[in-house]
Amino acid sequence: MNVAVGGPVSRGLGTVVRLVAFAIGLAMLQVSDAQATQIASARVWPAQEYTRLTLESEVPIAYNVFTVGTPPRLVLDLEGVEFNNVLQQLPSKITPDDPHVSGVRIGRFKPGIVRLVLDLKENGKPQIFTLKPVGEYGHRLVLDVYPLVEIDPVMALLDNKDAPPVAAPTPAPSVVPPPFASSGKPEKPAPNMTALPLPSAPAIKKPAPPADVARLITVAVDAGHGGEDPGARGRSGTHEKDVTLAIARKLKALIDDEPNMRGVLIRDGDYFIPLVNRVVKARKVQSDLFVSIHADAYVKPHARGSSVFALSERGASSAAAGWLARKENEADLIGGANIDVKDPTLKSVLIDLSQSATINDSLKLAKAVLGEIGGINDLHKARVEQAGFAVLKAPDIPSILVETAFLTNPEEEKKLKDERYQDRMAQAIMVGIRKYFAANPPLARSKLAQNESLRFR
Repeated sequence: MNVAVGGPVSRGLGTVVRLVAFAIGLAMLQVSDAQATQIASARVWPAQEYTRLTLESEVPIAYNVFTVGTPPRLVLDLEGVEFNNVLQQLPSKITPDDPHVSGVRIGRFKPGIVRLVLDLKENGKPQIFTLKPVGEYGHRLVLDVYPLVEIDPVMALLDNKDAPPVAAPTPAPSVVPPPFASSGKPEKPAPNMTALPLPSAPAIKKPAPPADVARLITVAVDAGHGGEDPGARGRSGTHEKDVTLAIARKLKALIDDEPNMRGVLIRDGDYFIPLVNRVVKARKVQSDLFVSIHADAYVKPHARGSSVFALSERGASSAAAGWLARKENEADLIGGANIDVKDPTLKSVLIDLSQSATINDSLKLAKAVLGEIGGINDLHKARVEQAGFAVLKAPDIPSILVETAFLTNPEEEKKLKDERYQDRMAQAIMVGIRKYFAANPPLARSKLAQNESLRFR
């Protein structure tokens, strides 16, 4: 029997063929989706310095990134990635107060490609890099959006209207007020005594002290960890990065209350700063001291007490101090530092200079602070300890690291979450700082030092 072309049988066969092809395509798509990379987590960390977007997965993520102008946009293509619920919820994580990113649009651009478009508030410069699994994290793709013009911490200080005014020039011994202020009540004359006027004396015009002798003292306050790096975790879920920022802010407020001092927060939000960049920022604002705030951790929950550390050139003062330094120095691996960036400013910090004089001053500061915090909490060690903490390696700034308590100790975790304890800890550190300066008044800044500081801006 002859079958006419285009007849009912032919059309029936065509339908069957199309259905089979559709089924095969659907099966192949399902297999492709099953093999596609699954994004397990997407996190956004906004800050004035930069905004960070982190995508985490079990396997490395293939990507391509480029910028588009007018309006400024940043396009990130993810190859072989499934468009899952994690990615679909990413736009909701962009907050209105993000300094750099106004929104994120996401969708399947073409087969095998998921496209993210970041709408920028102004032209920026992206840095993108990958991180291998470490700690609790899997593979991470990190996208940092920096402003085209880097924020100058010195200008930020000058623009801060709440900054305390520069104190009038006074003799060096009175640069810092005594640790405990007087009552402020006027003294009454002794009974049965008549106040007699003193004979007038010819006015003697004293030479005015140099304007740069009495100056504003700058203390850099570093809240440890932040952003991708939570630091230690307590049994009830308290993160070290939150405790350190709370105490750092309280300490800065106390410093700012002093008439001739100002505090500078190295980190003023939940974001990560690489360790060496913390030192660089402290040097840019010409800090006289660097105080890094932390909350200790140990593998066993019974460890307790507060500690103060200074840098060591000759190895750790104890095995525990060395262990802690190694753990803290791993922050860059966990927080996510882009090791491919070549910043000439960092070289000045990493130069192998003799730090003996600076370490000696650091030990004096550490001893003063340790003596004060011992009044509000048990001391883990009754002496200042030393180890090779990367964050303490400024060659010209006395630097200490304060472990406020053990977050891994349930009792001390409760203390660290208590605002009253945070206040007392900040006050104790402040009194230690004041006592240090009372015994070691800061020298006048030489023109050389000022020019050197400007060189690092």
